Amino acid sequence: MDVSSKAPPTKKRSIVFYLVPQFTMLPFSAAVETLRIANRMLGYSAYTWRLCSVDGQKVYSSSGIALEANSSLADERRNLSGENRPDMVLVCSGVYVEEYNNKSVNAWLRETYNRGIAVGSLCTGAHVLAQAGLLNGKRCAIHWENLPGFAEAFPQAEVYADLYEVDGNIYTCAGGTASLDMMLNLIGQDFGENLVNRVCEQQLTDRVRNPHDRQRLPLRARLGVQNSKVLSIIELMENNLSEPLSLVEIAEDAGLSRRQIERLFRQEMGRSPARYYLEIRLDRARHLLVQSSMPVVEVAVACGFVSASHFSKCYREVYNRSPQQERAERKLTMSTSRLGVAA
Repeated sequence: MDVSSKAPPTKKRSIVFYLVPQFTMLPFSAAVETLRIANRMLGYSAYTWRLCSVDGQKVYSSSGIALEANSSLADERRNLSGENRPDMVLVCSGVYVEEYNNKSVNAWLRETYNRGIAVGSLCTGAHVLAQAGLLNGKRCAIHWENLPGFAEAFPQAEVYADLYEVDGNIYTCAGGTASLDMMLNLIGQDFGENLVNRVCEQQLTDRVRNPHDRQRLPLRARLGVQNSKVLSIIELMENNLSEPLSLVEIAEDAGLSRRQIERLFRQEMGRSPARYYLEIRLDRARHLLVQSSMPVVEVAVACGFVSASHFSKCYREVYNRSPQQERAERKLTMSTSRLGVAA
């Protein structure tokens, strides 16, 4: 199929990448490079972009690499009604996004969206869109590691562990190489499948992934477990963390006896099913502690513990520190990281 039959050769789309301090380089570069290659295949600059920061100054990524901004937030607010009005704004963020809450940015994003401009995010940028109130009742995607804290902080958003989501004029992706897939989706909308395939060939990408493809490896590959019964039980456990099931309920669902389940877990996981269930609940609790400001007692409840004291006791047994120490260590790491970047 000829590209020109899908869209006129002069079709253009301008994109503003808003950089949040300590944004992740991989999803940002994957998005920009995909657009660059599309331009090369087309023979003209169908996609143009500029980088924006809150004050127009350079922004450090989580890897310590700084990028110079082309515009400030004030510039972009003026651009909304001028000839430099963008077609899309993408928020790029990464680690510690939960600490980022800029009311001016929130207002700009709302104004941008209300003017009919597409708004989206890369990696953890959905957190910023949600703070601006743009994800209420919207399907969205965020990195699996940040999903528990995000779901607790923004219950009105319909968050999924998908590669990316497009809901109307809202585009969100989980980060990593998923931004490549979201940009290919955009290119496909603009120019059709032929150009998408040519871009994939240049990137050595063997296929365009479905937006609903899983972010993480399947349980079988992730855990190195082959027994289908054990895998189905683990999946059942992972889907019931806030209200843990009893071993009797798990046995009924699996069609096995309690003794059979105990024996299978000892063989495949090297621990009892109760111990494994506790560990995955504590793993979720750890993510909530380091990625949200939820009170410890609320984290305990969200992970199925009857009391904060019982939660703290279990947490210390597994991680050799209390939930409070975990959170304090996270704050220290954040401060050290910021000092290192500034230096």
